[in-house]
Amino acid sequence: MNTVDILVVGCGNMGTSHARAYHQLDDFNIVGLVSRGPESRERLSEELGGLPTFGSYEEALTETQPDAVSINTYQGTHADYAIKAFEAGAHVFVEKPLAETVEEAEAVVEAAQEAGKKLLVGYILRHHPGWIKFVEHSKKLGKPLVMRMNLNQQSTGHQWETHKNLMSSMSPIVDCGVHYVDMMCQMTEANPTHVHAIGARLTEDISKDMYNYGQLQVTFDDGSVGWYESGWGPMMSETAYFIKDVIGPNGSVSIRKDTFDDPRGKSADIEDHSSVKQLQLHYSELNDKGELVNDDKLIETPDEPGHDEICFFEQEYFLKAIQEDIDLSDHMKAAVQTLKIVLASDESVKTGKKVAL
Repeated sequence: MNTVDILVVGCGNMGTSHARAYHQLDDFNIVGLVSRGPESRERLSEELGGLPTFGSYEEALTETQPDAVSINTYQGTHADYAIKAFEAGAHVFVEKPLAETVEEAEAVVEAAQEAGKKLLVGYILRHHPGWIKFVEHSKKLGKPLVMRMNLNQQSTGHQWETHKNLMSSMSPIVDCGVHYVDMMCQMTEANPTHVHAIGARLTEDISKDMYNYGQLQVTFDDGSVGWYESGWGPMMSETAYFIKDVIGPNGSVSIRKDTFDDPRGKSADIEDHSSVKQLQLHYSELNDKGELVNDDKLIETPDEPGHDEICFFEQEYFLKAIQEDIDLSDHMKAAVQTLKIVLASDESVKTGKKVAL
């Protein structure tokens, strides 16, 4: 297969970024844009030179008969849309999380395998050069690892509206947590054994059984432990909202970012969520006086990609997977495993109990 006809479903932040990537990649041909709201799809169509638009996914799938489908909608539709795409003979890129339940995620993977088609889930950090280096250095720290990560967002206006829509079905630690739990699994290369989590409902703007702040803790069978914290809303503090560091017997590696002088609301800027800029390496070796032997080392990442550029890298890999028939079995297994971890965390919040995996 040379040119891949692709149908883009969802024209919000992620759908727009991915559509721009397909538009730039010569071997992708966008055959249609799908969105329930006409404003977003027509805006994107105009930006990309006048592409066919649809209000119905099923109609678009039948009419365009694409080779691949890019699903960038709210998570409640992911499993259904993906399975319908496989049944229509298309490859699938789907934004995270893969589904709302583990059973649905497993059904999507089974549908991909039965159709003999590719399934790539939107774990964008896997394609970020800075995060790739972050994982590489973490693996040199020895075992066990301690992994500390958070991403709190002081969201207002349309960002808060988006977050409230997301929380109609999933909490922040489920929606965003899959990214960072996936990084933890890559860093440890170990099996998660159990999770414990806490959460709090800080607003009346969400349902009584939902929470807009949460923290999960996961333990691995090699003794490694990690936590991830995520909160959304206008009440969130922007002090230390971005922490990404890993500690091991040999030292630590951290994404170094000074957020104290950022303008208010910067924490909710999607362009800022994956940025690395600098890694700080710390070495634990001591001399005979008990003093540190080595100074900390800073690794610059001067070619820091923007959000659209990382999406380009991700879709470039999707194209390669299709054209070169790359085996994505491990990727699909990881997508189900990380969803299982964050959903167990959600269960832990609601029951107050540690959950075995």
